[in-house]
Amino acid sequence: MPLDLPQKKANINIRRRSWKLNPDPSHVICRPHIPGGHPERIRAIIGRVLNLTDLEADSVCAQVMLDFSERHRNLPGILENHYAMVERYIPTDVSLTRSKRVLIGAYFTMEYAVSAAALFNPSIVRHPDQSGLKKGELRFVMSVRAVGEGHISSLAFRSGIIRRDGSIDFDKVTDYVETPRGTLHTSFKKSDFDSSLACFDIPQVVSAPVLDKLADRFDLAELEEVLNQLDTEERIQVGDQNIQIIQWLAYSNYEIDFERAQTISERVIFPVSPSERAGMEDARFVEFINDQGESRYYGTYTAYDGKNIMPQFIETEDFSHFKISSVNGKSVKNKGIALFPRKVNGRYLMLGRLDGENNYLLSSDDMYCWKSSVIIQEPAEPWEFIQLGNCGSPIETPEGWLVLTHGVGPMREYSISAILLDIDEPQNVIAKLRTPLLRPHEEERAGYVPNVVYSCGAILHEDELYLPYAMSDISCGMVSLNVYELINSMDRCEAGT
Repeated sequence: MPLDLPQKKANINIRRRSWKLNPDPSHVICRPHIPGGHPERIRAIIGRVLNLTDLEADSVCAQVMLDFSERHRNLPGILENHYAMVERYIPTDVSLTRSKRVLIGAYFTMEYAVSAAALFNPSIVRHPDQSGLKKGELRFVMSVRAVGEGHISSLAFRSGIIRRDGSIDFDKVTDYVETPRGTLHTSFKKSDFDSSLACFDIPQVVSAPVLDKLADRFDLAELEEVLNQLDTEERIQVGDQNIQIIQWLAYSNYEIDFERAQTISERVIFPVSPSERAGMEDARFVEFINDQGESRYYGTYTAYDGKNIMPQFIETEDFSHFKISSVNGKSVKNKGIALFPRKVNGRYLMLGRLDGENNYLLSSDDMYCWKSSVIIQEPAEPWEFIQLGNCGSPIETPEGWLVLTHGVGPMREYSISAILLDIDEPQNVIAKLRTPLLRPHEEERAGYVPNVVYSCGAILHEDELYLPYAMSDISCGMVSLNVYELINSMDRCEAGT
């Protein structure tokens, strides 16, 4: 007979919320689409458009507008932007009508359904705007991992209000989703860039042929020019792998802006840098309070290029402007890192899983370079024998840091449980739940990855823990429970055990 692990202790009252988020193939963005990517093919496509009469071009362009304009708020502007990406292939002696420019843009554009396959792995934080609420209410922002064709992951958002009675009202989702209006790659201070390379164990003597040719502050284009001009001897000194790391680091730091008139659910952060071209996975957002008491939101996510993974930071104050930064150091080599909501004993802390198996505590005096780590939890229960991980950033309570965890057990079943860390010495686990808090119900087992419940972050409001969670990597649900019922159901343990 199969092992029937208990789902929860009897004295934890888990309340399932009447909300479910399912994949939505109707939400589409416009992506650049360069067939073949070769100059001669690009010129051939453009040439066919140029051979159309102005009347023919007007007719085809009008049909494109008729078929697609209601699916995008500013389709002509989007197509003009995509035209600009191939404009250099237009013969210099050709004068184009606006219809032909827009039409050329359309031939180098494709629609992409960002969440046609899945919407899952949510995290939830307090909304930066808490105005207009009644006493006891909380407005929130929820991030979700959206997956479309080719299993490319992007970041999508939802928002809503937790009412005083504990009910949840989600804001209406419109028919539109849009990518940022622009991308600005970060300029670098050479000393900071050098420090980041040191986190990859690239010494100055190795990177000197590159950095010595750069100004004290440089941008991406200047770096690429230096890399392209390296001679054979210099390339050997730096090494192909290190050149790739240098490029990854540069391209992985950028900023994006959304139109402020857009609702949060209309904003989709789609992969930009080469390091994330195959996906931006499992964002864990947290509201971080700095030493001055100021609030800022940080998300940690996994950038995936199809072969390699790289942890990244995403920062915002308003969920409209975002700054994406690389996270470096030997302690951030795996997926699922989660930032603490404040410094502890003057240092930044994160949870992570360096070895793919155990839960670690990471510490640093620099938010972007992490070299120090210690194991705080190893698999001990049958439902977590394969591996452990966190389910989002720790939540501060009077009893300690509450950490929701996930464990992988027989048949690769993912469960959610919890541990409690000492408030001042969080390397010490002071209590833990020895049974799963959540396991997949029968109706939650079917999906892209069966037998999984998983979360990237919960929120505490009025002593109630609201936990959005993914079901088998395809859709989302939500439960809530009293945080003190959860903590009181944990078994106390000696520090370090």
